[in-house]
Amino acid sequence: MSLINQTNEEYYAGEKMFAVISAPQSVFNSTFELELKQASAVEDSNFVIQVSTDDGVTFNKYAGNIVSVVNNNESPNPPFNQQTITINPAVANTSTTLVRIALKATALWKNYGSYEYVKLNDVINNFLIAYVGDGKLISNVKRTDVIFHAKRGLQEFSYDTLNSIKSLELNLPMSMSVIIPQDYVNYVRVSFVDGLGVLHPIYPANNLTNDPTSVPLQSLDGSFIQDEFGQNTEAMQSTTRTRWESTNDRLINGAFNEYMYNANVYDFSWRRQNYGQRYGLDPVVSQTNGWFNIDKRQNKISFSSNLKDRLIILEYISDGLASDLDTKLPKMAEEAMYMHIAYSILAGRAGVQEYIVQRFKRDRSAQLRNAKIRLSNMKLSEIVQTMRGKSKWIKH
Repeated sequence: MSLINQTNEEYYAGEKMFAVISAPQSVFNSTFELELKQASAVEDSNFVIQVSTDDGVTFNKYAGNIVSVVNNNESPNPPFNQQTITINPAVANTSTTLVRIALKATALWKNYGSYEYVKLNDVINNFLIAYVGDGKLISNVKRTDVIFHAKRGLQEFSYDTLNSIKSLELNLPMSMSVIIPQDYVNYVRVSFVDGLGVLHPIYPANNLTNDPTSVPLQSLDGSFIQDEFGQNTEAMQSTTRTRWESTNDRLINGAFNEYMYNANVYDFSWRRQNYGQRYGLDPVVSQTNGWFNIDKRQNKISFSSNLKDRLIILEYISDGLASDLDTKLPKMAEEAMYMHIAYSILAGRAGVQEYIVQRFKRDRSAQLRNAKIRLSNMKLSEIVQTMRGKSKWIKH
């Protein structure tokens, strides 16, 4: 059976059309690769049902109720990737009645490129079929054990192997800080966007400043002040943070204005004649893009004062398990996941000979290395384009 089950209409247009001509219809089947979600108390549906009574000239949202949405995406047995939608009341049959199931925009974007990935549940099913059973090295194993090792493998792969980098476009508020994303594990890069849409890297503050994890209020003699429950009271914001937000970054990076601080030494003409010959600057702080810092007390990312009103791009790593939509694996790393699950099961099982464990350990390392090479996405033409500048002098 082919691996592509959804039609071109479902993939490119994100919709499935039905003609209601024989009898009133209340059940509709589609083969979207994406799982259809019915509206619930915590999230909206990712599709809409529309009805046309003029042979497709105009469509209106279906006014009835969606009784149920049954997805067969997770089943290892046919029919694969089929969704059954039941509505009430049924749509009347006429020669011009059409029903359209259409994905919403955000769901349609996720449906694009879906063939690049394999669902984690499919990986688990395939592993149980190919690696577990009579005459195989793993004679039996609980499905829950395979699920555990698959999820742990997905987490570990997400940190340094998979292309699991997410990015957020954020408008920096007056507080000069933004809340850490809900599925945040670690940052990859933080940048601001200029008027041309070009990214400028923002560097971590490191030893320049620090957001304390505790800011206890103190009395005049320096002792801590407690509340009625005997716990230390804390200030809403640290003095360190307040001073950092209002500081003039030019006094740190050395990018002072020679016209403002003109002592006939670093004037414009001198600067032009001696450009690049200023000594004593620390390269760590000699940049004008600004700094950011992770505030572990409020769990926010704080920025320096010169980034006020900037558009920020935050790129960060998640572990791939934050939601059901994330539980997917690039096909280029599928074999590495099988080897990881097999090695993890055998390494934790009593009575398995050590040479077998070491064999699967080497297989896991080899497949993981292959996955990293494949996912690095290196193209010869791009390397050639970069190397064309090898004859240029690099000035320090």
